[in-house]
Amino acid sequence: MDFFQAQDKAKRKTGQLVLLFCAAVLGLIVLTNILLALTLGLAGPQINPGANPLTSPGLASIPFTQWITTSLAVLTVIGAATLYKYLQVRGGGRAVAEALGGTPLDPATSDSKQRRLQNIVEEMAIASGLPVPPVYLLDDPAINAFAAGLSPGDAVIGITQGTLDMLNREELQGVIGHEFSHILNGDMRINLRLIAILHGILFIGLIGQGLFRGRLYSGRSRDGGAPIIALAVGLLVIGYAGTFFGNLIKAAVSRQREFLADSASVQFTRNPDGLSHALQKIGGAVSGSTISRFNVNESSHMFFGQAVSLFMNNLTATHPPLGKRIKAIDPHWQGTFPEAGKLEGGGAENYFAPQTGKSANVNPAASGLANSSALDVVDLKNSVGNPTADNLETAQQLIKSSNAIWMHAAHDIWGARALVYTLLLDQSQDIQDAQWTILVDRADAGVPEYVRKLIETEADINQEQRLILLSASMPALKSLSFKQYKNFMGIVVDLIKIDERIQLFEWVMHRILVKDLKGHYERIKQIKTRHKKLEGVSHEVYELLAALARLSPNQQGSLASGLQEAALSVSGFTSTRNPADQVAMLDTPDPNFSTLNRALHELRRLHPLEKPRLIKACAATVLADGNINQNEMALLQGIAATLDCPLPPLFSK
Repeated sequence: MDFFQAQDKAKRKTGQLVLLFCAAVLGLIVLTNILLALTLGLAGPQINPGANPLTSPGLASIPFTQWITTSLAVLTVIGAATLYKYLQVRGGGRAVAEALGGTPLDPATSDSKQRRLQNIVEEMAIASGLPVPPVYLLDDPAINAFAAGLSPGDAVIGITQGTLDMLNREELQGVIGHEFSHILNGDMRINLRLIAILHGILFIGLIGQGLFRGRLYSGRSRDGGAPIIALAVGLLVIGYAGTFFGNLIKAAVSRQREFLADSASVQFTRNPDGLSHALQKIGGAVSGSTISRFNVNESSHMFFGQAVSLFMNNLTATHPPLGKRIKAIDPHWQGTFPEAGKLEGGGAENYFAPQTGKSANVNPAASGLANSSALDVVDLKNSVGNPTADNLETAQQLIKSSNAIWMHAAHDIWGARALVYTLLLDQSQDIQDAQWTILVDRADAGVPEYVRKLIETEADINQEQRLILLSASMPALKSLSFKQYKNFMGIVVDLIKIDERIQLFEWVMHRILVKDLKGHYERIKQIKTRHKKLEGVSHEVYELLAALARLSPNQQGSLASGLQEAALSVSGFTSTRNPADQVAMLDTPDPNFSTLNRALHELRRLHPLEKPRLIKACAATVLADGNINQNEMALLQGIAATLDCPLPPLFSK
């Protein structure tokens, strides 16, 4: 699925979710009113011994005001329970992972299995143009995983110990690719909203459970306790009805998206065997994909495999049947699973020997961006949020070519901060001395010494490698305490501002840090769509293209103005701007990127389906001379990050 269409569909899916929730709430209101009427009918004979329970006022003549009161009470209970759970999940992916018993993995871990997992997550994040998410480990023997978060900036990957123990690298890569698809397609926010909504629906049943237990153990069940017990049992029944409604909602929202995530994972890795074998191992494992945590039911729709055993499984399952998922990936599958005893240590390789007449790889639907000479406008636009195996190979090469000492620093909680500070040190000795004063006075103990260690390596780090190192440092930076984070960001801003001018890489770096860290540590408001068409923000579009055009030595004055028109024509944009105004805009310097910041602030509010036109115009601007230079690439990455358009890494010249 196209990234921008997926984002638009995710927004519309939220509206469908609200309608389903309202239908479930209406059903619960009706059932609760009927239950209360029956309970009052049962209580009638106790209040008046001669009354007939079938004709008593409690059943036949409930006042209209009583129905209204009951309905409002049900709405209040469901609303309060939903709000309570929503405030919990507002903590993002980290809050969900911790609620499920997950513990964060150390980015610098020396455990071989954990290190392999960290490497895979890092490669796939960089290949996707996403921040590298922290990884959480669940101590459970099942084979399962999940992605959780309100946005890519606060996303986390959760994985069970059973997955680490029983899957090899290719299989693990298939599972992680599946989870990255959920991040890219906007599924995570829907999943967290589902958790909050379902808690509200199920809460009435929890009240019934509490009443039943309290009355049962109070010793007063013989003294007029029958109506209360009946009410409690009735609420329990309604709770089960709520569970049924909730599971139907989860199934309606989640099931088809699992097929899409499987397909995206195969395109990403170009290895259907990896994902197919992982699913087959679920079928052969003793625990399967069932998680043993008591609170997993409310979040079961987030997982890679069916996390809970359900009554009427085919109707209410959050995932398609295992066999159907495998067949969709591997039509040659014979319908058998490996034996459980062969799965320990990632085994069963002999069981998965290549089958005759079966291709080991799939033919990719779209080629990745291997080098700038092969790029065109459509390729670059289509690459946004749609990583392929070529992008993954590019990311692996970039990581492999990075300076080993600096990459090691990116994975360390002190080293990651030192790395960012080092990248911001100015070439001028006077300015650097002033920056050192800031570091010595304000940085945490040990960090300035780490900065000196990195400087002593005398590594030649270009713009492209800097962005890779910055991305790799995100899990370590997200391990900071809130106080450390605020101090870190304050130092970053002061290191940038000390010379009273902002360089291109400083702007890009700050943009990415804010985008990737703020959502993890602070609650941020969701950007609401304000502009339906690109033409509605034409001035901002010209400002953005001017910023890109200024970076090419061959694009000045009227030539650059003509380039803008050509770039916009690619996206079907109809221009009414005076060419002289365009030249003046291009010739007006923007030393601290304040004009570009204002333009991007409005362009972020574009409708998702209009952003491809803007990306095409940007691509046409930077590809006008057939190459993307280092500065163009860096600015393009910063723009893409700001617009929530994850751009895979590009080779620059």
